[in-house]
Amino acid sequence: MIRRVANVVLLVVAVVLCYGMRTSTPHYAQLTGPIPVRGGIGDTIEARSFSLKVAKIGFARTLKLNAFGKEKMLTTGGLWAIVTAELAAKDASVSVWGGMWRGPGGLRYHTTERLGVVRSAPPFFLEPGLPRKVRFVFEIPADQAANATLLVSSARFSALDSEARVALGTVETGADSLPAGVIETFDLDQPI
Repeated sequence: MIRRVANVVLLVVAVVLCYGMRTSTPHYAQLTGPIPVRGGIGDTIEARSFSLKVAKIGFARTLKLNAFGKEKMLTTGGLWAIVTAELAAKDASVSVWGGMWRGPGGLRYHTTERLGVVRSAPPFFLEPGLPRKVRFVFEIPADQAANATLLVSSARFSALDSEARVALGTVETGADSLPAGVIETFDLDQPI
């Protein structure tokens, strides 16, 4: 009788131990995912192969740009979020393939590909000692503007590499629930 009780207790302890190990072990995606380096607007964030400093964020309803000698106006059903930043390579040449805008609910938006071949569009090729001012342009819904995070990595698939995460902070909204300071048209050809 005591032997059966001891076996049942041992079985229960083993089940509890297995359950505890299962719930406390990180998921594979967390183990092989990017290594976050966090900061805010105005902070210089030092990733493994590059540094990033976000200067400002702007929002617009339309974008104006020149492509192959012709003026283009790009519209969207949401907003254009334009993040102006400075990138610098550390020890070797590096390419930054773009960024991601992570909204308050966790939805992610890649840098837009609608710009085509424009001087200020990613990928950004960086050389050590030559910092470069860049713009990350995102097409986002208006409700994803506040409390967002900019994610930038030098690896196209950022597994096991550092990833700069810039908390973009709160954004004041107007009566129309759009961020305050939304401009009608942003000219991408203006100097950074």
